[in-house]
This record gives sequence, C-alpha cells and structure tokens, in this order.
Amino acid sequence: MSRPVRLAVRALILQDDRLLLVNAWPDGQSDLWCAPGGGVEPNTSLPENLVREVHEETGLIISVGPPALVNEFHDPGLPFHQVDIYFRCAILGGAIDPAWTDPKKIVTQRRFFAQSELPHIRYKPDSLPQAAWGAPGAITYDPLELLVR
Repeated sequence: MSRPVRLAVRALILQDDRLLLVNAWPDGQSDLWCAPGGGVEPNTSLPENLVREVHEETGLIISVGPPALVNEFHDPGLPFHQVDIYFRCAILGGAIDPAWTDPKKIVTQRRFFAQSELPHIRYKPDSLPQAAWGAPGAITYDPLELLVR
C-alpha cells in the first residue's frame, strides 16, 4: 500500500552569519540536526505553516521570504517519501531560550551554527550549507536523499 508524498516546509534563518538548526529527537535519540519546520496542514499557505512550525519549535516569530531549496528524502524499505521546501526567513521577534518547550515535544535543542562548524556535526540535507549561504535568489534542488536517523 502506498502513502501519499508528505509535504513539509523549513526555515533558513541566518543571524550574525550563523544558521539556526534544531535537533528533533527527544531524549538524545539522535545527534542529527536540521532546519526548523515541519509538515504542511491543508488549507493553509506554505508561509503560514512555516511561521506556525518555527514558533512551535523555537519560540521565534519570523517573516518568510523566497524559497531557496527543494529537498526530497525517502526510505526505500518503507512507504515514506517527503518533499521539503526551504524558505529564506528573518527573525521578527523572540530569542532562542533554552527553557522553550516545543508543544509537540519533538524539538529538544535549538542552536545557531557557523558555516565552519557544520563539518563537525551531522545534519541533513547535504545541500543545507549551499542553500543557506548560497547566492541570494538561487534555488537548489537536492533529489531523493536516503532518510537517516
């Protein structure tokens, strides 16, 4: 039985030339970092979904700019295929607070990383640095990466 492709939105937020990433694995189950965001709810625009998701995961209020990356990932052993659309975003309000609690209890850590730190952590997708620090207006496509945990 096949499942529909899941659509998600993610935020590329640079502050002082550092990229905001989150760890969405409760209790340290994984050391994998990704951009904040999540699944799209029907009948709501992609930017509206992204504003909601970023606030839930980080406490930040953002404005959503243009898309910068389309990434697909899948698990060939399971009926799982997700398409993430990454948007360039800016912080309008709030600050990263270690005491912030994600209401869904998915994101457990949030942190800004310099580009020079990324080779020393596990992150997805592989094209994240190119999308975050690439030429303004450029859109990157990262096809069908394998799902990792």
